[in-house]
Amino acid sequence: MTTKENTTPVTVLLPGALREVAGGRSRVDVEAGEGTTLGAVLDVLAARYPLLGRRLRDERHQLRRHVNFYVSGEECRRLDGAATPVTPGTEIHIIPSVAGG
Repeated sequence: MTTKENTTPVTVLLPGALREVAGGRSRVDVEAGEGTTLGAVLDVLAARYPLLGRRLRDERHQLRRHVNFYVSGEECRRLDGAATPVTPGTEIHIIPSVAGG
């Protein structure tokens, strides 16, 4: 069993546009261990904040096209998408695309 003393959370940073569906939080910590992926972190977020989960993934459980996920500064689609590994201490930035003209 893993204890709090030997685990370090993954920190998910949320922009203002998503905070209202995450209880007003700008950051959420998710415990991570060996083999944790971006998708697993998103599963935890969706369980805690169902409305946030729906804003991040579509009905097929795929990453939403107009939301960017940065894992340690790298856009996840350039890595392994939802299968991108995350390690304890990783920061994940979630940034919805902004359109306009």
